[in-house]
Amino acid sequence: MHILATEGLTKRFPTVTAVDQLTVAVGPGVTGLVGANGAGKSTLLKILLGLLPPTGGAAKVLDLDVTAQGAEIRRLVGYMPEHECLPPDVSATELVVHLAQMSGLPRTAARERAADVLRHVGLAEERYRAVGGYSTGMKQRVKLAQALVHDPKLVFLDEPTNGLDPRGRDEMLTLIRRIGTEFGISVLVTSHLLGELERICDHVIVIDSGRLLRSSAIGEFTQATQSVTVEVEEGLEPLAARLAETGQTVSQQGRLLVVKVLGPETYDAIRDAAVELDLCLIRLEQGRHRIEDVFREEVAGV
Repeated sequence: MHILATEGLTKRFPTVTAVDQLTVAVGPGVTGLVGANGAGKSTLLKILLGLLPPTGGAAKVLDLDVTAQGAEIRRLVGYMPEHECLPPDVSATELVVHLAQMSGLPRTAARERAADVLRHVGLAEERYRAVGGYSTGMKQRVKLAQALVHDPKLVFLDEPTNGLDPRGRDEMLTLIRRIGTEFGISVLVTSHLLGELERICDHVIVIDSGRLLRSSAIGEFTQATQSVTVEVEEGLEPLAARLAETGQTVSQQGRLLVVKVLGPETYDAIRDAAVELDLCLIRLEQGRHRIEDVFREEVAGV
């Protein structure tokens, strides 16, 4: 069973091809659509919603044709857009109730449903305040709530963690995972950060310049590397020097150290060095392939 499928889907604009002969199928669950900015993710979502006509090829969402049945697709699918789109002078409650009514819910049912989804996304008394005074994180939650208010079978979430701080990103990702697992609503979520999506997705699709690079289960997609990532509160350079003295292969990437794993002794060396230097160890985790690695490998093979 596929919640959406494309066959040779293409969208050309005067100066760019945004979607290029895309053939892919998506099953139920939480699916990540990954690509760098400008890769064609937002354009693809708008085509799937029936908001943009394709130049060529075909696509179906919930077994409905995107060119002929766009209105029916939008009744069954929730959409969280990437960009700022909320009117500043209304409250979250007023906005979400209004959009629920536009989706066909009677006013009483719309108010009940809006209250439920706003609580679900973490907005309590704030939901009665004007949206213009909200933080970025609160606005993202409102956009998520309006995508859910009409009880869709599928939701499209376009870069839902944009502009959020680390805590806000974690909370948003947890909400998205709950939508797919606890509420049984399939999710297609876009991001340019593979590391985010591997935490919540069952399947990942990678596109670049509108072309399909890879589509596979998350376990096949984010294979572990033979390295470990180390983050400390301070003292990164002394730690790197001490590890190099013990024969470890170390490289610095911003505020992180990447240490090649030679065996169990690598972990012992990191622990001992942190203790000897009296460092606060924040993170020690298995390295994973990054989106840049995927693009490099897949593009090289094209």
